[in-house]
Amino acid sequence: MSQKPRVIGLDVGDKRIGVAISDPLRITAAGLECVERKNMATDLAKIKQIVERHGAIEIVIGLPQHMDGNIGEQAERVKSFARKLARVTGIPTVYEDERLSTISAIRTLTLQGVKTGHRRDLVDMQSAAIILQKFLDRDEPAPSA
Repeated sequence: MSQKPRVIGLDVGDKRIGVAISDPLRITAAGLECVERKNMATDLAKIKQIVERHGAIEIVIGLPQHMDGNIGEQAERVKSFARKLARVTGIPTVYEDERLSTISAIRTLTLQGVKTGHRRDLVDMQSAAIILQKFLDRDEPAPSA
């Protein structure tokens, strides 16, 4: 099985950006770090630096949608960020539905014995990993007989 270039996953919030990365075979996703938001230019530069450091060729960004599938203000802010990030990095950005990713992240961390109340950075990293894992799972070819 040949290695593929890595993919970065992002959970973009107003205060923090959770960052996850795929393994070299693009099978699993893991939380990488959490970026505290400062301003647009600084945020974009920090994510670009992470992308370059890991040689990522694609960025998956969680798109916040309402449970009925509609998008609201937060989704528009995320899409604006994604467009700017694509221009700055020069690599493709794709959206992944992030509904319930934060709830899943809190559950996962709680099962691991992590208290999440004051560790929003861990929740954001885990959310990014869940978003990226959904993308990787769908991107895998169906098993052949």
